[in-house]
Amino acid sequence: MAVNLPPQYHDADARYKKATTAADKLVALREMWVILPKHKASEKVQMLLKTKISELTDQMEQEKTGPKKTAPGTFKIPRQGAGTVVLLGPPNTGKSMLLSKLTKAKPEVAAYPFTTREPIPGMMDFENVRVQLVDLPPVTADHYDSFVTDVTRGADAAVLFLDLANDDGPAETQVVLDRLKLARRELVKELPAEDDPATYSLRTIVAAAKSDDEAADIRLEMAKEWLGDRFPLVVASAETGAGLDDLRKAIFDSLRVMRVQTKQPGKPVDPTGPPFTCPVGSTVAEFAGCVHSDFEEKVKSARVWGTGVTDGQTVGRDHVLHENDVVELHV
Repeated sequence: MAVNLPPQYHDADARYKKATTAADKLVALREMWVILPKHKASEKVQMLLKTKISELTDQMEQEKTGPKKTAPGTFKIPRQGAGTVVLLGPPNTGKSMLLSKLTKAKPEVAAYPFTTREPIPGMMDFENVRVQLVDLPPVTADHYDSFVTDVTRGADAAVLFLDLANDDGPAETQVVLDRLKLARRELVKELPAEDDPATYSLRTIVAAAKSDDEAADIRLEMAKEWLGDRFPLVVASAETGAGLDDLRKAIFDSLRVMRVQTKQPGKPVDPTGPPFTCPVGSTVAEFAGCVHSDFEEKVKSARVWGTGVTDGQTVGRDHVLHENDVVELHV
C-alpha cells in the first residue's frame, strides 16, 4: 500500500525545509501531521513526524526555561537487540539491582537515593533474542534530569517500578507518572490509535519490586487497588530471583514484536542463529525491510514455513507473517 501523499503535504514539507526558526518549522510539521493519511503504509512517516515535532517542542520549551542542564558525558545510546526498554521509578525502588540481575550490566547499587545519575544500558537475554534495557535516574516531584526526556524518545517501552518495601510506594510511583506527563511522556497500557504528536507515549508494565519484604503481600494488595487496570503488573524480587522470568517475558511482550527466521535458497535453516524481529502483523515486504532497508521495495515473493501455509509455500509481498515463521526472501 502506497502512502499517497497529497499535494498540500508536499507544500507544507517545502515550507518546513525553508523555515529558519523552530517555531516556523513546528507550524509546518503540525500541518503535515494533520494532512498525512493515517494508515499502515504511512506508519514510518508518522513516526518520523512525531519524533521531529517532539524534538522541536522540547527545544522550544527548553529555550523558554533557560540553559539545558545535563550530566557529564553523552547519552546517545545506540539501539541494540529486539528493542529498547527504559526503567523508570522513584528513588530506592531496586531498579539498578534488577538491571544487574536481568543483564550483565554492573550499575552501582546502594541503600541511598540517587545512586543512578546517568543512563545505564544492559542487554537482557530472553530465549533466542536480546532486549536492551536502560536504567534511568530516579524521578521525584523535585528532581527530573532533562536527558530523561531525550532517552525515552528513543525507547520502545518502559518498566515503571513500585516499591513493595515502602508504605508510600504507590504515591511515589504516581509522582513519577505525573512528572513524566509534564515532560509530555505518557506511560500507557496500550498505545493510542492517534494522539498528540508532541506527546511521546510509551507502552508500560509495572514491576512491583522487593516482593521478599515481610509486609510485601499487604502492600501488594494496596498497590493493586491504586493501580487498577491501568498497567500490566509483574511482582518480582532481585534478592530472591522470584518473578524474574515473568518479568523477562513481560518486557519482551511489551515490545509487540515477533521472531522470524530466514534461510537462503537451497540451504537449511540454522536453528542456532538469532532470528530477526519485526512488529507483530508484518507482511513479507515489511519483514524484508527489517532484514535490510533496501529489501522492502525489492522483494517480489517469499517461500514460507510456518503458520497458515504448507511447508515452503510461495507467497506474495502482502502475506502476513507469524511468530517463528521461516522465510526465504526472493528479490
